[in-house]
Formats: sequence, structure tokens, C-alpha cells
Amino acid sequence: MDNLQKKTDIILIGAGIMSATMGSLLKELSPEWNIKVFEKLEKAGSESSNEWNNAGTGHAALCELNYTPEKPDGSVEISKAIKINEQFQLSRQFWSYLVNNKRISNPQDFIMSIPHMSLVQGSDNVNFLNKRFEALSLSPLFKGMEFSDNPEKLKEWIPLIMEGRTTSEPIAATKIDSGTDVNFGALTEMMFDHLKEQNVEINYKHSVKDIKRTSDGRWEVKVHDLENDKIEYHTANFVFIGGGGGSLPLLQKTGIPESKQVGGFPVSGLFLVCNNPEIVEQHHAKVYGKAKVGAPPMSVPHLDTRFIDNKKSLLFGPFAGFSPKFLKTGSNLDLLGSVKPSNVFTMLAAGAKELSLTKYLVQQVMLSNEKRVEELREFIPTAQLEDWDVVVAGQRVQVIKDTEAGGKGTLQFGTEIVTAEDGSIAALLGASPGASTAVHAMLEIFERCFPENLKEWEPKIKEMIPSYGVSLSENPELLQEIHVTTARALGLNEESESLGYTDAKATVLSK
Repeated sequence: MDNLQKKTDIILIGAGIMSATMGSLLKELSPEWNIKVFEKLEKAGSESSNEWNNAGTGHAALCELNYTPEKPDGSVEISKAIKINEQFQLSRQFWSYLVNNKRISNPQDFIMSIPHMSLVQGSDNVNFLNKRFEALSLSPLFKGMEFSDNPEKLKEWIPLIMEGRTTSEPIAATKIDSGTDVNFGALTEMMFDHLKEQNVEINYKHSVKDIKRTSDGRWEVKVHDLENDKIEYHTANFVFIGGGGGSLPLLQKTGIPESKQVGGFPVSGLFLVCNNPEIVEQHHAKVYGKAKVGAPPMSVPHLDTRFIDNKKSLLFGPFAGFSPKFLKTGSNLDLLGSVKPSNVFTMLAAGAKELSLTKYLVQQVMLSNEKRVEELREFIPTAQLEDWDVVVAGQRVQVIKDTEAGGKGTLQFGTEIVTAEDGSIAALLGASPGASTAVHAMLEIFERCFPENLKEWEPKIKEMIPSYGVSLSENPELLQEIHVTTARALGLNEESESLGYTDAKATVLSK
């Protein structure tokens, strides 16, 4: 093997949506910076960002019930839903900027309008959904949401789900037409195509093996060029670890204090995909249910209309599986290798706490296809086994860490950002809402890692993302303008019409 050593300003590890977003933002803010990307696979967006490895939902808390928990007094907490919706609006604005300024094109290839719905059964759940609807309706972020517990109205909204339903149990749904289906794999590829035109060096088939601090304070990244079987050493002032499930082991190699007492537990996902075009055409929505008692938030069942390669598909899931791999293309030793002296007690504490999760995973792994279709029948009563195939989705690594609220070994359901105290390295861990809120995550990293640049960058950030630093929930006029202009840029005009926004001034992103 030959040893090569090279210097650069920025190194991005992983060619997924996170690195694509980081690189695209940095090239707008400091175009003179040199950026290198290292990706183990053959092309961008092939792991967690791939369209078959995630739900493809533009997560804006429009339908995800786990973002609006019921409090002990019976009221519904909506602060997390507002937060996630605001974060998704940042992504929409940046994508619109990229389209309007010809950084990417053909937005219909990565984003489509699709109603987002929540569906529940049973009187208690119907009561909860109605309270959720009333609470969210007070926020302009959820303008246009409808509630119905009338079976005839539900037949109009979701005919496939209502057909053949014989139970007398109460059923209700909320519907909002401003939801989206997002092909994050296609978007990632578009962004990397543009970055390549901007002289960003993108190295595929390059696997990062180690990350070490050098005596001059830079970071040295050891990379294996898989195609030419060479070891290379690259140094940079700043490193971003955006390798999906592979981020945790690389973060641990840095040795920074922030990487201690952090563990991860891998969970794989399976979906049922409909192979009958007639059934696919009978459904047009993303419909999220409520997780069963004792099941983790990641298990929320949903029946999704998807647009992949401009073809309409219908998926149901997720069903959890278990693999010790941290990536679909990872190693069976990943989980064992992630247990270190610094996190072993954190991991053991999580194991003791999460017995219900362990039981749930065992039950899920043991499910036959017939049993999976039985669960599907709670959504589609007439579902037949022969109309559905199983597709293996991506691996997600749920973060485990010690927290004040949860104590030692607390399982985190969400997206976690870890940065060194000096801001020289950052990593993104965890799962949903992940890709949907990538722009917010990158802006948070900038605030932590590049505070000296923020004042200079702020005008450009506000040009790209007009609501930066502003609460849209408290500025409904700006929200209205942004809805119109982003819908126009992204080809989601029917969304604006559904919200009654067609008369708004469309000036914010019309450059």
C-alpha cells in the first residue's frame, strides 16, 4: 500500500443528505474553502438517504403522533411539533433557494405534495386526536388541518382504509394537504452533482479508518482507497462526520470528551410494498397511526403513498428487525466494537432499562409475512398476502447516553449533534426526523463550530433562509409568504391553493 498525505480546509465523511447539506451551505457561505468528501460506497445517497431506506416523509409533525404527547392532565403538548415544523420550513427554504438559483433543477424528482394524515381507533384515542387537532389548529404552522370522526367523510379521504371495515369501534383522522413526500436519495445526488461542479473533491469507494488529532491542532483522517488499495492521510481544520449509523464508531475514534458515555443500539426496518397497481391507485396520503402500548416511537405504523423515480408506490410499516450492523453495508461486529470502557456502564444501564424494547424487537423479528399482513389489515381490512412484498429498509442507530432527566443509559429517539468544545469536529447521530431537518442541524453546527464566521455569514444565510433566527409560528405573514414562494419554487402549488395562500405576495424567494 502507498501512503499519501494531503491538506484541505474541510473534510466531510459520508455522502448522504447531511454532508450534501453541509457542503452546499458552506459553498454558498465561503466558496473559497476547499472541501473533500469521503464515501465508502460507489455513489451519493446510497445508505440511510436512499429512497428505499427511509420513510420518505417530509417530517413536519403534521401527522406523527409521537411528537404531540398527552400530558398527565389530559392536555396535549405541542411544543415539539412546532419546533420540528419550524425546522422543516428551513429545509424547504434552502431547497427553494437551490432551485431558484439553478444549483439544482427538476424539484419534482425529489419532492411531491401529499396529504399527511393521522388515524386512530377507540374512543380514548379519538378523544386524544381531537384534542391534538384543537391544540395544533391554534398555530399558523398547521393551517388547513381538518378533523373528522364521520365514517362517510373518512371514506372520501381514505377509501382503501375504510373499505370492508366492519368494526363498530370509533375511528377518526386528521388531514392536512400541505404534507410532502421527499426522495432524499435523489435530492442528495442532485446536491453532490452541483458540489462537484464547484470543485468539491468527492471520493467514492474511500473508507475512513481512523481520525486523530495532530500536534498543530488539525485533524488527520486515515482513508482506505478501496479501488486502488491505497492508504491516504488527509488533514483538515474541520471535520464533519455524517456517516449515518457509521458515525458513532468514527466519533469514538476521535477521543474527544464529548464522545464518552455515548453508545448506540442498531435497529433495522422492514416495509411491506404493494405490488398491485390497482391497489396503489386507491390510496393517496401518508397515514400515520399510534404506536401500540409498550412499543417505541420508532414503531409508529404508517401507510404511505411514495413517489420513487416518478412512480407511485404504496408502503406499510415499519416492522423492526435486528442486526448488529450499524449500516446495511456494515459489519456484524459493529455493535460489539462500539462498546468501550467509557460507555460500557451506559450501555448496560440501557439494557436493564429497555427490557420492553428488547421484548418488542424479539416479537418483531419472529413475525412471519402472514403476521405482518395481519397488522396491515388494521389499516387495510381487505389486504391480501399476495399483493404485498417485503423490502428491507435502512439501519438506524438509536443513541444511548446519560442524561439528567433520564439518568444513566437513556435511549434517545431523535437526532443528536455532538461537537468538540473547540468546534473543530462535529458528528450527527440518531434517526428521525433527521434528513427532513438537515438544514437546521447544519445551522446549529455552524453556530457551535464557526461562531467567528456567523456575523459575516448572516446576510447570506438570511438570503437563502429568510426565516433564519425568526419564529414562523409567531410571524404568520412571513410564514404565508414562505409557504407560497417555496411551493412555487418546488412545484407544490396545489399546496398553497389548499391553504388559501394564492393571494399572498410572493417576494421572499423570488430572486
